[in-house]
Formats: sequence, structure tokens, C-alpha cells
Amino acid sequence: MMRAFVLLLSAVIGLQPALADGLTPKAKRELAQKNGGVYDDPEYDPATTQRMFRVSTGPSTLPPGQVAARIKDIAQLQSARDNQLVGYGLVIGLAGTGDSLRNSPFTEQSIRAMLENLGIATEGGSARAKNVAAVIVTANMPPFVQSGARIDIDVSSMGDATSLAGGTLVMTPLKAADGEIYAVGQGSVIVGGFTAKGQAEELTQGVPTAGRVPNGAIVERTVPAEFDDQGVLTLQLRNPDFSTAIRIADAINDYTSQRFGMRVAAERDARTVQIRRPKNVSAARFYAEIENLVVESDAPARVVIDERTGTIVIGNNVRISRVAISHGTLTVRITEAPKVVQPEPFSRGQTAVEPFTAIEASRPDARVAVLDGPDLETLVSGLNRLGVKPDGIIAILQGIKSAGALQADLVLQ
Repeated sequence: MMRAFVLLLSAVIGLQPALADGLTPKAKRELAQKNGGVYDDPEYDPATTQRMFRVSTGPSTLPPGQVAARIKDIAQLQSARDNQLVGYGLVIGLAGTGDSLRNSPFTEQSIRAMLENLGIATEGGSARAKNVAAVIVTANMPPFVQSGARIDIDVSSMGDATSLAGGTLVMTPLKAADGEIYAVGQGSVIVGGFTAKGQAEELTQGVPTAGRVPNGAIVERTVPAEFDDQGVLTLQLRNPDFSTAIRIADAINDYTSQRFGMRVAAERDARTVQIRRPKNVSAARFYAEIENLVVESDAPARVVIDERTGTIVIGNNVRISRVAISHGTLTVRITEAPKVVQPEPFSRGQTAVEPFTAIEASRPDARVAVLDGPDLETLVSGLNRLGVKPDGIIAILQGIKSAGALQADLVLQ
């Protein structure tokens, strides 16, 4: 019996670190107080750390990047993320610009439900007011926000309302993807656009059917977050790039080697950098120290073209091999100038319209130019020297890409 008890006790003691891994921070502190000491987080175990991290022993030999930026500007913490909220509500107080209840029956149903919740009976009646509009309310709940804080909300009409100007959003619960209510919105809607309508003309500027309520939602539920109890911080780059990820890891390791006497950062891929938090420092204080480190960020060479607006964005690292370009288009002009033919006097003829068409074809002088872009300034100067418009530059860049002379990624939007 005693032997079985000893074996059982040994098994429990051996499983204690594994069971402690799944404990909550509160349970960890209670376990530490019960044992009369400080709880040792398994994430800080040297053997576990050795398996999880392969930190480089020295800085890399990468060439300089494009621009120097702080870590907080090019990366963000994985745990520090926004949460999207959405809700359905009513905007009241509109000056006859709300939903027509015949075309938007859900608005009338919402009005009846709201009045019934307020203790007002609406059976047998029919509402024809046009001062109410059904809206969808959206918001982004920032990380680490506590109950009672206020956040901005966006309001958008979902019926046939013509304007939300002057309206007030009635109390609207905002839910997250899990179906729980995290905030409640209410307040006056601020609309940037306007509409003016007369008997024969209507003028609309902006979007009057969408608005915003600054600080219009009160947070009712806090998103569970245990940031201070995290032993490993994960940085995610906003623009994935292997060179930038390695430079971030090197900058953090250089700082922590002097500050804490250890290298704690390791790059995982083009988007992720993992950092092991040193002991005896809080996660918030540690990240505040490293987020202002300056890193030379990098990005692949890329040319972005928007053919709808004629917008061309050329990156700094774009290069073009030496090519010869001839750009010229055939212009055909067709002019319709019908002539009115009158009959002779007393000839009993009729006035007729005789068609007349003039067609002109011209080809502007197309010069052959040599284009060579060892740097961005030379490339832009060469394109401007051709004297073509943005649509012509788009066609030239597409032709250079097809010829294999554009040393960059061509992105068409």
C-alpha cells in the first residue's frame, strides 16, 4: 500500500510542470503562494527555450535597406489586434429623408419592436413617418480596451433613405463574431455629404447616407487578454519581407545583448519575428523599450498601375534595362456635317438633309528613344522625355515588362 502511494505521489510530482502549463495566470500565482515561492514559468525553461528558438549568434551582412523606420511603424504585436463589431439600429429625427416604410418593411417592424420594448402598444396602427431610417452600425474595438471606454462607430443606411443628416442613433447593441454584445452605440450622426433637391434639379455632394458618431459607443465587455503573462511576443510585419524581418531581429538582439545580456529575437519567416521576454521585466515595459528601435526596412521592386484613374506608382528599387522605345498612335477623326438642301422656287420640291462626312487620318511623329533606368530619377526623366500621357506610359511599362527589361513586379489594379 505504501509503495503504491509513493508511486502515485511520484507520478503527480512528475506531471506537475505539465499540468502547470495549462493553468491560468491566477492559478499559477495561487500555486506559487501555496508552495511558498515564485512560480517558475515553463516558457522560461532553458531546455524549452533552446528547442523553440534558434537565435543567430551574430548580426547579418545584409546591404542597407530603403528607409529607416521604427519597429512600431513596420510591425505590430500579434496579440494587439482589433476586434470588429456590428449591429442593427434606427436613426430617428430625420427631416423627411428617412426610409419609405412601404419600400423598407423592416424599418416599420423595427419601429414597432422598439416601441413595444418601451411599453407603447402599436397594434392596429400603420406608421407613415419618413423621419426614421434603418442602419447598420460598425466599429473596431481596439486591443486592451476596458469596460466603460468609448469608441467611434460608423453608421450606414440600409434602406432607401436619402440622407442621415440631423439624425440620432438610438441605443444599438454591437456584437462580435462570437455573438456576444461588447459595446452599445448611441448619439448624433455626423454626415459629411449633403443633398439639395428642387422640382427640376438635384445636387448631391459626398455620401449623405453614411455618417459617423465620434465616441458614440461605450464598451460593455472586455476582451480577455493576458498580455503581461506572455513569455513569447510575436511581431507581424505589415509588409512581409525577409530582409526586414532579419534586420528587426538583429536590432532587437543588439539592444537586448547590452540591456539584458542575452539575445532574445529570432526570425521565423518573411512576416513573423518571435521575441522571448527576459525575466524580471513586464511585457509592456519590454515592448516599449524595443518598439522605438530604428530599422532599415526593405521591400521588393514594384510598379503599381491603376488603368481606371491613370495612376502610376514606381518604387525606388525599380530598374529598367537599356531598351529602345517608339511610341505613336494613329488618330482618326470623323466629322459629321449634314447639309440642308432647298428645292428650286416654285418647283414643288421638299427640303431635304444631305449627309456629309469628313474623315481625316493622321499619325503623329513617333520618335525612337533609348530608355535606361539605373535609378528612379533617370527612369522618370526618360519617361517624361518621351512626352506621352499617363495612358501612354502605362502601355510603355507593360511593353517593357513583356520584353523582360523591367526588373520589378508589375501590379495592375
